[in-house]
Amino acid sequence: MPYYAGLDSGSWTTKAVVIDGDCEVLGTAVTRSGADLTAAAERAYETALANSGRARADIKAVWSTGFGRNTIPFADGSRTELDCHGRGVAHFVQGPLVVIDIGGQDAKVIRLDAAGRRLSHRMNRKCAAGTGSFLDEIALRLGIRVDELNALGRGSTENLELSSFCTVFAGTELLTLIRSGKQPADLAMAAYRSLLKRIVSMDVLEGKIVPTGGVVAYHPIMVELIDAACRGEVVVPPHPQEMGAFGAALAAFAACEAHDTEDTADMAELGQP
Repeated sequence: MPYYAGLDSGSWTTKAVVIDGDCEVLGTAVTRSGADLTAAAERAYETALANSGRARADIKAVWSTGFGRNTIPFADGSRTELDCHGRGVAHFVQGPLVVIDIGGQDAKVIRLDAAGRRLSHRMNRKCAAGTGSFLDEIALRLGIRVDELNALGRGSTENLELSSFCTVFAGTELLTLIRSGKQPADLAMAAYRSLLKRIVSMDVLEGKIVPTGGVVAYHPIMVELIDAACRGEVVVPPHPQEMGAFGAALAAFAACEAHDTEDTADMAELGQP
């Protein structure tokens, strides 16, 4: 059986996925991108290979996506983030649907039709207020790790709001609330509500909603808030953080299948077996 790989080189993290010829996920990896995107891609790829039990020689094709997709010299091809996230989600969830991807540095809303074709998309403004880095900043202000923010928010008892759009101003607003004696759990929940406001302002969210990205993977409160705010069914697919890399692996598979089909047709035309 042939094997394929996809890499999503994001500005915050780099993700890798290895799949088999049935498009089943065999191994994944996530690592910080840092300043050396090529090195991050190598680390993620090697880890995903190790987790899948495969070697580089087993992989028929590697495709890339994301912010740094053109910095991966061993990639055989590349696709945009919009294509790969849509392609990955459509593999798991039947459309029509709306994909909400909340990454470390950007957020996007992608509409797909029943066949998985992209109809439209929207991106957040050039501000981190609608992204995972906003939650990182809030956690820093509260003096906790970002992976502790979700559990902290569960203890919220007061409905607070952060009105600022800008992450910097929101941080200043948070300090004012801290100084006034507001509880950390309520401040954490206010941060999630603020993030939700940025997401729902991007587009009309109704029908089948599929949230993806690292924020979705590690902050289930966000999924619950999206579910409460949207008019429709919310479905979280497998591997939400690695969805772009999975879509890139599917693109590698599709490209190889198309190439093999063309070769077969050419051979048949020449009368070869």
